[in-house]
This record gives sequence, structure tokens and C-alpha cells, in this order.
Amino acid sequence: MAAYALPFEKPLAELNRKLEELRGFGRKQNVDVAADLAQMERKIAETREKIFAQLTPWQIVQVARHPLRPYALDYVREMFVDFSELHGDRIHRDDRAIFGGLAKLGEHRVMVIGTQKGRDTKGNLEVNFGCAYPEGYRKALRLMRLAAKFNLPIITLIDTPGAYPGIESEERHIAEAIAVNLREMFTFAVPMLVTIIGEGGSGGALGIGVGDRVLMLQYAYYSVISPEGCAAILWKNRSYADRAAAALKITSRDLLAMKLADEIVPEPLGGAHVDPRQMGATLKQILLRHLLELKQVPPDELLERRYAKFRAMGVFAEQPAAAAAPVAAPGAAVQP
Repeated sequence: MAAYALPFEKPLAELNRKLEELRGFGRKQNVDVAADLAQMERKIAETREKIFAQLTPWQIVQVARHPLRPYALDYVREMFVDFSELHGDRIHRDDRAIFGGLAKLGEHRVMVIGTQKGRDTKGNLEVNFGCAYPEGYRKALRLMRLAAKFNLPIITLIDTPGAYPGIESEERHIAEAIAVNLREMFTFAVPMLVTIIGEGGSGGALGIGVGDRVLMLQYAYYSVISPEGCAAILWKNRSYADRAAAALKITSRDLLAMKLADEIVPEPLGGAHVDPRQMGATLKQILLRHLLELKQVPPDELLERRYAKFRAMGVFAEQPAAAAAPVAAPGAAVQP
């Protein structure tokens, strides 16, 4: 288990501490404790399974933000070969919060684009904590256009709290950059695969989130706003983030039920950070399956399906309101 433990993982952390103490005792005293170790490991496995079988939406958000969770470039190293990064938006600068380049997935030449977080303070400052500026989205659009020109499938890996909301972003027109991306992504007649690998925050995720298939890792979330932001608006207190997370319906299971996601990618028990190599192998096989399916679809039909897919989101049915009961006058007898 990873050294970092989330609040709800404290029972696991305590069991692992006892496991290490038992191992140390066996080595120090030269005593055979194999049977006790096996029993303790079984208990840890059972406890982990029980905890992760009943995670709340807020706890899933915490797993999605786990500091040891694989980031987009980790998946690129694990799943792709011959990755050649391309830089800059040809207008302002190279935004490191969004990266992209040419690569091979199996035998398929593709363009891979992703949002990136940092592991430490220095790394996070370099990528602005995974929050892209307008030039990041314009770089992504430049690479998508390049992919469409050379008939290369586009694969995006999303893990961002959202686009950067500061004054610099507003000065360089962040809303326009995201809106243009949304419009243009419906015009690329190549297979487009989107995967939410961690946080899928608001327009920051949508800016590279239009695709023929939208996949979500099991413990990822996808939302119009963060739970803390929602709680601050509705209850004027960020401490209600757990209540907001439940109300927002942001988990992979919720999104699949609402047909906003197409498939849930299973994670190792405990989260992707427990076994990044296994997680990469699982995601690679699922991406390859979808890519093979999409490559069989004629370009015109691909565009029609993509448009219809997103037009169908948010559909609802109206019903006439039930007739209100008549209000009795004060002192009048109420009829049964």
C-alpha cells in the first residue's frame, strides 16, 4: 500500500503498521511468523475490499486527487511508444499544463494530448497545478488540427481541477479558447477517444473532452464545478463538500448511468496508485478496443454519431404539474 493514507484509509494504515512491526519482530527474534503474517495480510485485503466497496462520492473525489495517483505523462510512458512532444500554440507561449505529441498505441499512430499535474511544489508551479491557460487549449487545438490533417486518431487524458481562472486567463480570453475547441472538436473526421483519469473539472476538462467515446477510470470524477466550490455557493461553507459531491452526481457510476460516459475503466483495488503498471495495461487494452471499433466507422458517419452523442446529453421529459388542491377559506370546513 502507498505510504500516503487518505482519511478513510486509517484502518488500513494501522494494519500495515502492525504488519511491519510483526515482520520486524520475526527478523529481530529469529522467529517464524509466516502464519501470523499470512493472517494479517488476509485481514488487510478484506479491510481494503470492504472500504472500497462502499466509498462515498466525496471519498472517490479524494482518491481521484491522491498525490501518488498516476498522472497523464505516467500513462504516456506506460502505454505509448515513440512519444514525440510538440510545443507551443504559435501565438503566445508553451503552456506546460497541457502537453501533446505524436506517439504509437500498439500498432496505431496517434496524437496524444493530456493535462498534467506536478508531484511537488516545483513541479506544480511548472504546470500551474494542472490548470491550463488559454494558450494550453490553443496548443491542444493546433495539435488536433495537425492530427486531422494526417488522419491520426486523437487520444486525450484528462486530470485537471479546471482551467486557470485568474486575470491572465481572462486577458487572453480563456472562455473563447475553450469555446473554439468545443466547436472544432466536432469537425475532426478522425477517431477521438477521451479518458478522465483523475479530476475532470468544468470547462478545463471539456476543452479537450469532446470525443466519440468518453471513458472514466473507476475512481475518477467529472463535474461542472468542484464539490468545494459548489458547497461555497449553496451553503456558504466549503466544509459541506461531501454533501455537494453526493448532490452533483460526479462519479463514474453516475456518469455512466446518465450516458455522459461510455465505459468505466476498472482500477486496482485501492486505486490506480496501488499498481500503476496494471492500471496502464488495463487502460491500454480498453483504448485499443475502442480505437479498432472507431476505425471501422466511415468519417462522415463518425462525425454524425459524435454530434448526436453530445446533442442527446441533458435530455429530459416534461410532465404536466399535478392539479393543486383548492385552498379553503379561513374557518371553512375542509371537504374530504
